[in-house]
Amino acid sequence: MLLEVKNLKTQFKTEEGIINAVNGVNFNIDKGEVLAIVGESGSGKSVTSLSIMGLIESKDREVVNGEIIFKGENLLKKNKKEMQNIRGNEISMIFQEPMTSLNPVFTIGKQITEVIIRHENVSKKEAEKKAVEMLELVGIPSPEERIKDYPHQMSGGMRQRAMIAMALICNPELLIADEPTTALDVTIQAQILDLMLKLKEKLGTAILLITHDLGVVAEVADRVAVMYCGKIVESGTVEEIFEKPLHPYTEGLLKSIPKIEDECEKLFMIPGMVPNPLEMPKGCAFSTRCSKCNQMCINDEPPIFGKDGRSVRCFLYANKNRGVM
Repeated sequence: MLLEVKNLKTQFKTEEGIINAVNGVNFNIDKGEVLAIVGESGSGKSVTSLSIMGLIESKDREVVNGEIIFKGENLLKKNKKEMQNIRGNEISMIFQEPMTSLNPVFTIGKQITEVIIRHENVSKKEAEKKAVEMLELVGIPSPEERIKDYPHQMSGGMRQRAMIAMALICNPELLIADEPTTALDVTIQAQILDLMLKLKEKLGTAILLITHDLGVVAEVADRVAVMYCGKIVESGTVEEIFEKPLHPYTEGLLKSIPKIEDECEKLFMIPGMVPNPLEMPKGCAFSTRCSKCNQMCINDEPPIFGKDGRSVRCFLYANKNRGVM
């Protein structure tokens, strides 16, 4: 097992109260596997990824607890220098919007070579050569010329490819891709996903994919974890989740996908809104939006039911044989 997250909790202390952005999350990723974490905006997906990367500052306003076991070591016990040696080298991340993630005052080549020089004992000339090779690998034409470009001189798709090149330049064992296809047109999105899968096969990199696009999940993921209000409410293989969703929230997400044959019907929408994190329901967080809600859901928070990687956080399965999970 490459990565195991145990009871991860990330809290933000505000003037109004404590926000539990991530509240007891558990999952694992094996080498060469693609795990997708899906859910609506505000579910805690990005905060989970930032917590793994050690990019949640441990100041008065934020607290991170639990365990993040990477290659047998707890990342939460690493100091700042140790995490700097891991980030970009053993674990890399593709951020949501490359235009805001890339430094606008440095060329693409400068930013990529900086990663190589930071983690590998190579000269500047060798680093530049490796950067050109990686840009070519991710499909950027004339990489010897484009390496001199600034981020604003590239299209959205090119910037995303450059971001992927930077993330993969040191052959990380784990790649965290946070909405890697956001704001890209369908053609470029398909190219980026195809590129990620090809690089995964070539380099053996495990991928943690953060997204709300279930179409992307169906295309690239091996397993899925559905997240809602800081907790994973259902997990399983892609086939299990898409063919037999267990949690009402997962059912709602799948029903919300537009279908060609239903072009004359109104698109399904999950009723209500994600609850205010400072005013969470007493019981199940989804109870205020769930058509299957009963009194038990309102009064108590459901535990996880299931086994062997197939699990659901819902009282509907409290009395069912676990063998059907």
